[in-house]
Amino acid sequence: MILIVDDDRAIRVALTLMLERNDYMVTSVDGPAAAMEVVRNQAELELVLMDMNYTLSTDGEEGLTLLRQVKVFRPNLPVILMTAWGSIDLAVQGMRNGAFDFITKPWDNGVLLERIETAILLNRPHPTEEPADRSFHNPSTDVGHTDEATWGTSANRRGAHRFGGAEGTPIIGQSPSLLSALATVERVAPTNAPVLITGESGTGKELIAQAIHEQSRRAGKPFVKVNLGGISTALFESEMFGHKKGSFTDAKSDRTGRFELADGGTIFLDEIGELELASQVKLLRVLQDQTYEVLGDSTTRRANVRVVCATNADLRQMVKERTFREDLFYRINLISIHLSPLRERTDDIPLLVQHFIHQSCVSNGLPIATASNEAIRYLQTLPFYGNIRELKNLVERTLLIKDPLPHNGEGSKPSGLLLTAEDFQTNIQETTTPHGLPPHYGGGLGRGSTLDEIERHAIAHALEKHQGNLSLVAKELGISRGALYRKIEKHHL
Repeated sequence: MILIVDDDRAIRVALTLMLERNDYMVTSVDGPAAAMEVVRNQAELELVLMDMNYTLSTDGEEGLTLLRQVKVFRPNLPVILMTAWGSIDLAVQGMRNGAFDFITKPWDNGVLLERIETAILLNRPHPTEEPADRSFHNPSTDVGHTDEATWGTSANRRGAHRFGGAEGTPIIGQSPSLLSALATVERVAPTNAPVLITGESGTGKELIAQAIHEQSRRAGKPFVKVNLGGISTALFESEMFGHKKGSFTDAKSDRTGRFELADGGTIFLDEIGELELASQVKLLRVLQDQTYEVLGDSTTRRANVRVVCATNADLRQMVKERTFREDLFYRINLISIHLSPLRERTDDIPLLVQHFIHQSCVSNGLPIATASNEAIRYLQTLPFYGNIRELKNLVERTLLIKDPLPHNGEGSKPSGLLLTAEDFQTNIQETTTPHGLPPHYGGGLGRGSTLDEIERHAIAHALEKHQGNLSLVAKELGISRGALYRKIEKHHL
């Protein structure tokens, strides 16, 4: 059941008719007192859709008070706020107080129905399922044998997860933190809820985004990836929303924007923490109203997309530092999935190693290979600041450089390779530092150094090397100037 709270009878009637046509049970009241009676006594209540003002006041304080009261009695009950006096500050206050979403009047029926459906689906109890039951096993890919002595290349039923069908994305691992992330993917994917994926570089954020798309109702539609760290403020509107020929000096032809390319599907906004403030405002509008305009065209278009974002930055800290808009943060952070670094989930390393060995053997036409238990234990002691990406590179490099075994006899094939701890030790490069910085930046720091210490040392080294030229520093470190400014301020350099 949905509770509508609004002092305008016409609005209550319009919302009731719309919701009942879409098979929702509805009850409506005209003010906070009557609303609290329903909240206290109606056990089947699934969502509250409430106005922010009930008298001549337009500051929204009445709605915020009612929201707080609802959350006292029903902390998990989703509440969507509605007001004709929409403001960013009011939206942020509502989100801070536990509101699920914020809609301004007049509303778009399609958008409102989507958000209502998402809120109800996410709040409904669901059976606990073991994500590993969705495992992927393809007998045709088994090229080796796994026993107590070695980790081979056979698919492991508990550790490989494939989403979406035959062409789905494999996600390898069985650690509790990964299984928890996959359980969240399974729960939120069928909804249209925006998702924020956080974690260090190389932890697999893009794979999780792809999995969300493949498990969603939009799976047959486009999945469009955008690296926001590589888009300047000047080009942001053209890249994201498109432009018409002649709309600016270099517009030689029409360009289709990323949101239009993703129509009906999912848009994956990677490195959203790198987005400059001016571009954040433009992105907020399309997320708030689900509309945009192509440069050079005054026609407003609907953005029928599901938004998934990812970052390795601490957005909450950036909000405090006023380098990331708080209203945008609440818009993209309805559901959050955190991917732990590989050094915190070493249980996944054996499965990842066997997967990467198999991939490399197949793609390079190499004989069967396995890694010894001793090698696995050695790999589990490494910090892997580059996470899964660094492990993959190490495995492939070791396998390619390993001397091939001799033939057993004329015309026979060589027997399988055994990768030892010494093989990996020989081929390991100096430990990489956060954000893919070159290995030498870690020099002078102890093995137990924190990521922040390594990052600070790397930036200080680059600043000294380039005599404070921030453009050259940012280029060498592989980050944007905006990100470099924030890190310099963070580390007081």
